[in-house]
Amino acid sequence: MKSNIVKSINELPSPAFVCEEELLKKNLELLKRVQDEADVNILLALKGFALWSTFDLCQEYLKGCCASGLHEALLAKDEFKKEVHTYSPAFKDEEIDEIIDISNHLVFNSFNQLNQFRQKAKGKTSIGLRVNPEYSSVEVDLYNPCAAFSRLGITKANFQEDNLEDVEGLHFHALCEQNVDALKGALKNFEEKFAEFLPKMKWVNFGGGHHITRADYDVKGLIKLLKDFKKKYPHLELYLEPGEAVGWKTGYLVATVLDIVENGMNIAILDTSAEAHMPDTLAMPYRPDVRNSALPNEKKYTYRLGGNTCLAGDIIGDYSFDQPLKVGDKIILEDMIHYTMVKTTTFNGIKLPSIVLKKNEECYRIVNNFGYNEYKSRLS
Repeated sequence: MKSNIVKSINELPSPAFVCEEELLKKNLELLKRVQDEADVNILLALKGFALWSTFDLCQEYLKGCCASGLHEALLAKDEFKKEVHTYSPAFKDEEIDEIIDISNHLVFNSFNQLNQFRQKAKGKTSIGLRVNPEYSSVEVDLYNPCAAFSRLGITKANFQEDNLEDVEGLHFHALCEQNVDALKGALKNFEEKFAEFLPKMKWVNFGGGHHITRADYDVKGLIKLLKDFKKKYPHLELYLEPGEAVGWKTGYLVATVLDIVENGMNIAILDTSAEAHMPDTLAMPYRPDVRNSALPNEKKYTYRLGGNTCLAGDIIGDYSFDQPLKVGDKIILEDMIHYTMVKTTTFNGIKLPSIVLKKNEECYRIVNNFGYNEYKSRLS
């Protein structure tokens, strides 16, 4: 669509994701600092942040993208135009040739997949294997790649030492929005189980989940950890692939109050949906911050914020405000850029939120609007 420029948040379509470019730039600058000081390569994980309208900015700071399959790899190739590293729990035969052509690194999840596609990939991409360091520090199993019975990565017990022909790298991913102490634990386990194979490798990918741009993250500690690892294995190229750290606190979801009903408490129905537009609020679960609000009953007027679908549990949470809400009021849900836009659905036929780039205080660029066609085109 042709971009539209508006000067005020009140002029935006509703609902809308709003990414603030200045905040994104600050995150990218910090990631670039880690990249430069530690002499590592940082990739954008598209599974967490795929707002390709910002890729012209992101590519100034990062080395490329990591993809989870064909479509993300194509997006990285078409819009980011730098390195593409692709991993999937299992690749499909009808997609693998195109994935190989696109990918600088191709990471297999099992020796079965390596054996199946080795000859096709050999000489065309750098082949890697994902291993499981069996370090479980993530509290919620839904997001724990090293939980018991995980399907993600090869454990040491299942590692085929005599089947590493053409394998040039190892990949591990054990974190979810965590600090450097969690990486230390995962790296310790990784080395204990797989260090003997590192002399034969060209690279190691430390995966994602590094919450580098969070205010309390130990950036200096991360840089030291990476430098120490490189001193031990100077022949290895190192990669990190954060997603949430790129989009962390770079924007919000703006919605509008459509109605207020009463059933034991006041309930404000919004033109957005926890189920369709911010599913992690139900899956994690977590309570998103709402601008100018507080916990229930801390301020004078308390409301339950509900979504506009038929799901009974489409509830964002309970919040209190200084002034009573009224139909037409704007509600701003903070930190809704990473791992949110990538998960939206059209459940109930609800309209997808528009996508907006905030250039400055008086310039909002509407880069995408959605309507009936997005709903219809994915059905038949």
